[in-house]
Amino acid sequence: MHIVSVRRLRPKDWRLFRDLRLASLAEAPHAFCSTLAEEQEYDEARWRSRLGPGGPIRAVAFVGDEPAGITGAWLSDDGRRELHLLGMWVAPRWRRHGVGDALVREVLTVAHEQQPSAVMLWVVSDNQAARRLYERHGFQAVQEYQPHGTDPTVREQRMRRGPTA
Repeated sequence: MHIVSVRRLRPKDWRLFRDLRLASLAEAPHAFCSTLAEEQEYDEARWRSRLGPGGPIRAVAFVGDEPAGITGAWLSDDGRRELHLLGMWVAPRWRRHGVGDALVREVLTVAHEQQPSAVMLWVVSDNQAARRLYERHGFQAVQEYQPHGTDPTVREQRMRRGPTA
């Protein structure tokens, strides 16, 4: 049994964030609405700004001292106050070891702190492993779809959990 811990990132953690984000884009390009080539061009200031105040909360899961996964949470400012889980990725060697569960629990902790109306996410429609992970934590698929940001032939489905009281 592996001990999984989660830590929220700050601007000083930009290298760790960059390395995990680039690894996620290289390993699972279909899962994100950005590309490896695009984000490889970011400079230090851009990486730091993605971890600064006013942006999404970012968190990394560790197994021991090894970074094993990453996620984010962003509270919408459109009046609906929905918290959006985003950028979720678990390194292949740590899948099915509780890393994804730990990352989702961290986003739900953010939800408890910020009291949104609901927690939302988009998942690639045929990613059954991710769907099962989210369903274990109370998310339900809703009949709302969108084309994937980098591949319009791929569909994403919205999932919702809430309210979060």
